[in-house]
Parts: sequence; C-alpha cells; structure tokens
Amino acid sequence: MSADHGLVVHRAGRHALLVELPDAERTGALHAELLRRRAAGTLPPVGEIVPGACTVLLDGVPDPAALARRLTSWTVPAAPPADGDVVTLPVAYDGPDLADVAALWGVPEDEVAARHAACTYRVAFCGFAPGFGYLTGLPRALHVPRRATPRTRVPAGAVALAGPYSAVYPRATPGGWQIIGTMRDPSRLWDPAREQAALLFPGTRVRFAPAQARGGADERFRHTGRQPGADGR
Repeated sequence: MSADHGLVVHRAGRHALLVELPDAERTGALHAELLRRRAAGTLPPVGEIVPGACTVLLDGVPDPAALARRLTSWTVPAAPPADGDVVTLPVAYDGPDLADVAALWGVPEDEVAARHAACTYRVAFCGFAPGFGYLTGLPRALHVPRRATPRTRVPAGAVALAGPYSAVYPRATPGGWQIIGTMRDPSRLWDPAREQAALLFPGTRVRFAPAQARGGADERFRHTGRQPGADGR
C-alpha cells in the first residue's frame, strides 16, 4: 500500500509490517510518531517497533491489514528535536583515515576532531553488530564515502564515518568505514549483563569528547593509513 507522502507498507509474515520511506528524515519522523502514539495509547497493539535506514518494522501486530490502512492515511509531522540525556563518548582522534577525511573536508587534520566533536548526534537505528548504532547529525558537507577497499579487521572502539553516518565499532569486525579515532573502553557499548545491553539505541543522543591518545597497542592506528590484516597488523 502506498500514499502520496511516499510511505509504502508491505506485509512481512503473518503478524508484521515493513514500512518503507523515501529517506532517513521521513523514516525518523515515522518512528517518532509511532512511539508518540504508543505512549499516548492511540497506536493499535504492536509488539516491536524497529527502525532501519529507510524502513520501520512493526512486529507483533494482531491485525496487519487494518494497521496498514491506518498508516497510509496518517499525516506524519517532522520528528521533534531529540531530548533526554546525552551519552558522551571520549575519543582520541588518532585514526588511520584522519588525513584522508581532512582532505575530503578541505581542513587541517586537527580540525577534523573539532568539527566531528562539535555535532550532537542521534542514533537513527542499530545493526551490523550488537551495540553498533548508526548516528545521524553530521552536516551534509561533511559526509564522506566508504573506503574503496574495506579492512579485514577494524578494532573495537574505532570511531568511523561513512555517508551521513558516524559510528563506533563495539567489537573487532571487518569494515569499510573511514576511521578517524578510537573510543576509550568500547565495552560500554554492549554489555549483556546490563538491563539495557546496548548503550546506544534508537533515539539516543550522543556527543564525542576529544581525549588524549593512548600509546601501546593503539599506535598501529595512529596516522599510518596502513591497512590491517586479519591479525590486526
């Protein structure tokens, strides 16, 4: 089902709907409106509301057809400004792609830290790995492409950029994002022993605080531009 505002609703199994939207802004607006209506008690029963880049999954829906008809008739306002507490992540801006990002932005390397840390970010959605939040908030002029050649191993705590998103890798994985820094204590990002295992979840506001780079093992990520192998070298 579709409507003039670009919302398209697909059935996803017996009790779920997948809502597609044209862009991240309208996806965030719909997600915020769904949460607002659920809090107000005006949203029909929905078990889970899971945002993506340009989709929102509604799972645990007793009557998907009825909810789909309602969704396509909604007028969805722009998402309100994020509120609530801000999660601050200390970051040493010592990443191997710092020089490349500075060149793309047309600024000195030390200005990358200042510009990146000046923004307040919002977790648009989570995915890829447990605790990995896709953070929006970079001005369009600071969007950068993914690396032409992904790395086979990006260490936990790597602070990286790709397209409109910033993120912090919660665990060591392959990855193709531009790495500009290192977060101290990335274990905070995902802790199964915590009631809310993910530190960053959709809607969370995030700021980055420049911190002094550490030595030792982190030296392999200090302005070298080297591409680590599977063993991290």
